[in-house]
Amino acid sequence: MSSTPDEGSAPLHLHVDTARLSEDEGDVSGLMEDDDDADTVNGREEPSDDKMLEYLQEARNEETEEGMANGITFRKFKPTIKEAEDIKAYAGADTESDIHSVTNRPPSLTDSTPDDTPSLHGSITSSSLAGSARFSPAFSPSPSLRPFDRRFQTRLTPSSPSLSPSPRALSPSFLGHSRNGSIGSRLDVVGIDDLDDRSAPWEVVRWTKLTKITNQVFSEAGRRSHGNPTCIAISATIAVGTEKGLILVFDYSQVLKSIIGSGTKAIECGAVTALAVSADHTTIAGGHANGHIFTWELAKHTRPFLQIAPIPMYEMENRKADGHVEGVAVLHLGFLGTRHTALVSADDRGMAFSHLATRGLGAVGRMVKTTRILGRYPTDAGPTGRPRKPSSVLGLSFLPLGNSQERTDSMGLVAMLTPYLLVIVSTTPIAQTQYKTTRPKEVAVDSALSGCLAWYPAVKLKQKEFQKSKKPTSSKARLVYVWSNVLTLLELSIVDKDEPDDSNRPPTLEFRPKSRFRCDEAIVAVQWISRQIIGVLTVTQRLIILEDTALRITETFDLMPKHILHRDLFSRQLDRLVNRMDEEGSLHPHVADAFYNSFKAYKGRMFLLCNYEMASGALSNWADRLLAMMKVGDFIGAIRLATAYYIGDTNKLTIGLPEDPALRHPMVEEKLLEMMTASLRYAFGKNQNSSRKDVLDKTQLQELAAACFEASLSMDRTDFLFDDAFEHFEQASLEGVFLETLEPHILERQISFIPPIIVKALIAHYTSLELESRLEEMICHMDTRTLDIDQVTTLCKKHSLYDAMIYVWNRALGDYITPMIDLLTLLLPLVQHNSLENGDSIHAVNALKLFPYLSYTLTGRVYPTGEDLTEVEASNAKAQIYYFLFLGQTVTWPQPNGKSFFTMKDPNSEPSFPYLRLILQFDASSFLGAMNEAFEDSFLNGVVDNQNNGGKQEPGEDQVFGRSVNRQYIISILLEVMNPNDFPTHDTIYLDMFVARNLPKFPQFILLSGSSLHRVLVGLCNPPGDEITDDCQLSVEYLLTVYRPPDIDDLIEHFSRAGFFRVLKTIFRSEKQYAKLLRVYFEDDEALEAVFGCIAECLRPRSGLTDGQIHEVKTVIEENARKLLEIDESRTSRVIDSYVPELHHAMLTAIEDKPHDQFVYLRTVLEPTAEKHRSEMKKPAIMQQNTSFVEAYIRLMCQFDPNNVSEYVSLLQSGDLRLEKVLPAMEGGGAMDAAVVLMAREGQIRQAMDRLVAHLETLETALISVLDACYNVEDVEASNEAAKETLKSLQKYARVGVWLCQGQMKSGNISQRQQPARRRLETDKLTQDEILWLDLVDVIVRIAKRGMTVISKPQTNGFDVEVNGSQDDQKSSQVDSAMLTVYLRKFVQDTFSSLLAATSNSQTTSFLHILRAFLARASLSSPSLENLRSVLSDIFEAYLYEAQLLSLANRLLDKDLFIHVEEAASLRKRGWKPATQSCEACRKKIWGPGAAGGIYSAWEKTRLEEQRRLERQREQRRIDSDGSLSAVARGKSRATEALLSDARGGVTQTDGDAVAEEASGGLVLFGCRHIYHRKCVDNLQVEPAAGHDWACKCIVCGHVEVH
Repeated sequence: MSSTPDEGSAPLHLHVDTARLSEDEGDVSGLMEDDDDADTVNGREEPSDDKMLEYLQEARNEETEEGMANGITFRKFKPTIKEAEDIKAYAGADTESDIHSVTNRPPSLTDSTPDDTPSLHGSITSSSLAGSARFSPAFSPSPSLRPFDRRFQTRLTPSSPSLSPSPRALSPSFLGHSRNGSIGSRLDVVGIDDLDDRSAPWEVVRWTKLTKITNQVFSEAGRRSHGNPTCIAISATIAVGTEKGLILVFDYSQVLKSIIGSGTKAIECGAVTALAVSADHTTIAGGHANGHIFTWELAKHTRPFLQIAPIPMYEMENRKADGHVEGVAVLHLGFLGTRHTALVSADDRGMAFSHLATRGLGAVGRMVKTTRILGRYPTDAGPTGRPRKPSSVLGLSFLPLGNSQERTDSMGLVAMLTPYLLVIVSTTPIAQTQYKTTRPKEVAVDSALSGCLAWYPAVKLKQKEFQKSKKPTSSKARLVYVWSNVLTLLELSIVDKDEPDDSNRPPTLEFRPKSRFRCDEAIVAVQWISRQIIGVLTVTQRLIILEDTALRITETFDLMPKHILHRDLFSRQLDRLVNRMDEEGSLHPHVADAFYNSFKAYKGRMFLLCNYEMASGALSNWADRLLAMMKVGDFIGAIRLATAYYIGDTNKLTIGLPEDPALRHPMVEEKLLEMMTASLRYAFGKNQNSSRKDVLDKTQLQELAAACFEASLSMDRTDFLFDDAFEHFEQASLEGVFLETLEPHILERQISFIPPIIVKALIAHYTSLELESRLEEMICHMDTRTLDIDQVTTLCKKHSLYDAMIYVWNRALGDYITPMIDLLTLLLPLVQHNSLENGDSIHAVNALKLFPYLSYTLTGRVYPTGEDLTEVEASNAKAQIYYFLFLGQTVTWPQPNGKSFFTMKDPNSEPSFPYLRLILQFDASSFLGAMNEAFEDSFLNGVVDNQNNGGKQEPGEDQVFGRSVNRQYIISILLEVMNPNDFPTHDTIYLDMFVARNLPKFPQFILLSGSSLHRVLVGLCNPPGDEITDDCQLSVEYLLTVYRPPDIDDLIEHFSRAGFFRVLKTIFRSEKQYAKLLRVYFEDDEALEAVFGCIAECLRPRSGLTDGQIHEVKTVIEENARKLLEIDESRTSRVIDSYVPELHHAMLTAIEDKPHDQFVYLRTVLEPTAEKHRSEMKKPAIMQQNTSFVEAYIRLMCQFDPNNVSEYVSLLQSGDLRLEKVLPAMEGGGAMDAAVVLMAREGQIRQAMDRLVAHLETLETALISVLDACYNVEDVEASNEAAKETLKSLQKYARVGVWLCQGQMKSGNISQRQQPARRRLETDKLTQDEILWLDLVDVIVRIAKRGMTVISKPQTNGFDVEVNGSQDDQKSSQVDSAMLTVYLRKFVQDTFSSLLAATSNSQTTSFLHILRAFLARASLSSPSLENLRSVLSDIFEAYLYEAQLLSLANRLLDKDLFIHVEEAASLRKRGWKPATQSCEACRKKIWGPGAAGGIYSAWEKTRLEEQRRLERQREQRRIDSDGSLSAVARGKSRATEALLSDARGGVTQTDGDAVAEEASGGLVLFGCRHIYHRKCVDNLQVEPAAGHDWACKCIVCGHVEVH
């Protein structure tokens, strides 16, 4: 046997011989015994050559021979009697025979049905936890200047199990078993969109084709002899109804036992449409297509036991008994209770009957009493005026008997489902309705119309051992019913009353909905598979498994390939309900076919009647699934799936596992251990009967090891891992696979107890691979009680695993001094040989671990993991460290017989505090950083705690001395040891920072002299490097909060030289030296923006500064004006304008050489609200001080922002500036429009027009020059662009001229209003306004004329170009004349349009006078008007074109308006169709045939009257058109009465309603198609306010119509 990994997937599949695994589908003998758990296939065991089963058997045999292995005895797969009782008690067995079926089942098919206990909902799926975060070492081997307050860390930090990912991905084969079920709750609606269909050997339902039955029923001979199958009934036998009226009965060996109906009247009654079997399985009943019902005894099936004939159609009127109508098919049939003579039936016309036959001799001697329990006969008349709705019985189910006696057994309860109602009727002693409910509102609007239902009886529940003495309990009967896509679970209970029980009186029943499930498509069949599992079949032939009363989905399968038989039984009867909105608002597109006769369930097994076969399916239990996976070779997936079963991550009810973990764990644990043992034996080729002895590849073994770890950890069976599993890997010399799989579990602390043999193997494996850091991390996460201390410490020191060695010494022995000695031993050669510069050596790197070790230990943490020590452990550890460092002499360790540790070669020359000196010489900054952390611990408060030893023994010297150390002692020793003579400045500076920062924190514990503190401050003012300057300044700030130096002025010079600006700011602010404070802000280049805040603080109102201080501050500002502006010009201008506006001139003077900065400065001051509309801008204070600022700003604006000069100038007032100061700048900067505005404001209209005309002539010259240059340059595009820009400027200034003329006209009209109007003569002179217009028009036409002349003139060198010129020369002469001509024409047309608009309503300015003067002036300047002809022609053609365009637009608008009005009138006459036939308020039917109150007849009457009125009108119009001598023409016709109807009682159609007359009022129909009684609308409306129209509002959707 060979094995290869599956490509692209993680699971390992064993390639075994599967030829014999395929079952003979033609032989299903012994398919099911008379119980609900028999599940053998073909009545024989699994194939004997299944290799995995052989491995399992070997594992069991070996364990039996060895007795006990790893603390557990492997038991057989076949459960014992006691285990079977436990399984059935918690796995849903309802009868005692179930236990026998479990214990006598073949081992390979052991299974159980779902239990009775509810499953847990909403539980969080457990997941494997993994890898801790790793951090690289935080310390450099060369500890130069470093930040003082950096915290020490190690690369090993406490893992975060909740956030860490899994180290191994799950096998895809295991992921395939995940269940994406919807969460169901009480009356909650759930869906199944997230489920996927899986097809695998271990799927929930295992289907078996009933080959023998299929061959007999679906063969050509079978169809010819018996007819096509129509329905099935399942009980102790399998019954199949056919189209020829026959019933075929098979046993579970698929042997045809009898053919019922042959040679009898039954074959003349049509196809068998319904089947039922009695409770004792001895009698069968069949309903036929023509309404006949026959019952047969299976033992005597030659003639019917009972015959119930339908009522002939000719007897319907005078019938004397109830019964089905002849020709109407019986769709549902069932026996009531245990009687053979009591039946219930229903047909497709919506009628249901109960049949009770009397005792007698044979069928002839029996009388059948039939009682109608649902529906009406076709000939029965309904209520007056109300049509009968189409109906049918979609589903019928009788309550079967359970294994416990209930009071409802004698009532004969039958549940029936119609398209409208669910009705539950008790048939004995009399027919009585017990429960009725309508269709739920949750039914999908577009779902197919369908219905089905099924009962499950009350059963006796199994009891636990401690409940055996109590009275047995029974479950409650439950009914599941379905309308379209909504499934509801109904629970039946008996109401206990205080009255004495009467055996003859039926009990009072209570029906309570428990939960609801909404599917995404219509449901067509439903069956109870077991007491807590429901099978649902959808219209697309999808099988859904629902679990528990909460209706949680566990599985879904696609059964479309099986082609389940379905028939159209209801569409003909219910056709009127299709595509019509019903009262519940549902619009069913079609009626679903009937599947209920093709999908049946009996005792845990499902049966399907398909088009070409018959199949049976059963739910597989958990053991079957595991064995199925083992058989196909996916033993890794099987182990992981079994682990999920053990944990409880799967749907336990469906797979037959109990909810109680105490019962579930032993059941799964033994199978899981057996599978792991067998898998390991196979993987390493240890099977005794197999010829294969090779080992699987590494990838497969890694997957197997991961699965075994997950399983063992979930069971808490690490002994199996370290004994059995490790032995297999070790014997194959593959222990590395096992150890690498173990690593993440150690790091996650899932496994902390590691046997010594495993630890030794770990060290050997990882050191051989040079993975010491990973090994060190693992050791630091182990429980030290399982370690061999000597072995581990020796190996750690050998391989330089100092983190692990420290961890072992600390945690195993509580020794914190030995690691210190080992680390200092590494320091000695480095310090003695002055080799600190070579910090890259391994000894230097390891020696640096001293400082995080001190930090962790002195703050009560475990090194290197960072976990918290207990209070006693932390106190002992700190005492040892302080004793070792601050004892002042060498230490003998371990006490009392240890060895002294010297830092010098000559013991006599050993200095005081030798170990402290050695550490400070190595790295003073790191040590003081660790001590800075330690100072925050309360251990150094100086309180000696003698209770930490628990009173067991006297504390040692180390404990007594260590606990007496306090902060004052440590600082005193450090100041003594680290004197400037022995240590350089870059070391003592850290001591100064240490003292400066801790003194403010602990002033009650530390006391130092003023000279010492002064020395500290001076020392901090001399940092050895820029890296720690900020730390030094921060330390000074700390110290100054508690210490006030007496000679602060002397220290200010030190602070200034050191650049401690924050310190200086604090001092000057406290001393109220604001001028110096401001100078410091200017000197602090790192916080220059803060200078604005300082200025505001000093100069704000009520700041408290004296006049002298304010003057000093202003002086500082003037001195640093340029620097202040360089920071931010805009912010500077705002601050100066707000606090010291008198310094504006000084600020502008400081930046005379930067005109743009001056512009930004002035804009911020003069236009502070530029983001708002300029018309809302207030006049700045600077304008009131000096107009020169405004003039300077305008001059700068002409230079940097000329386009906005005119807009700004328009906001100024007269007198804000002097024209002679700004006009030259405006003309030079191209802001002539602003100059015109200013001159016009000053009343210089004529001068403004002259300047504007001169500027236009200048632009004319520029345009002509550009146009002439276009023929002589190569870059034609640039020339065209330049010409376009010039034309835009001309248009702009033409609009300025129009504005000037229009403004003059307005002022002139105001002055001439009082003068009497007179008619202008042709000889009258032009007015001043007309002269302005004339000058403007004249210059504009002249410019256009010259431009067009240049554009259209021939080329001066045209001959040369044509003859000798090249293509490049021709291309260079191409000018965009069309574009330029359009611009020039628009230039002239816009001006003349403005002139016409201005003179159209003016009495003093005449367009004709201006035009006449223009033509006269043109004639003087040009002898011929030929040059003006084209210009004038363009002007008048434009006007003509505009007039034609306006006329055409008016005609199109009139046409569109007519069309829309006609359409609106047509829609107004059309009206609306009501959405329903019921009033939306009172729900009474108010429209259509059968409506109460005669509304329909009133509507018909009104409609006829309207027709007669229209006919009279047509007749009148015909008479009127007969001739000129008609009565109408002579005015003698009789007046015609207008047909008026009452607004409330007539038939009117308005925009919002349509009212149909009714006896009690009218009807209101809104545009939203909701209809009401008029009186209902009136009662629900609010009275309108006085003067307002009446408004009707739809109460459903809020639609409003106004009347």
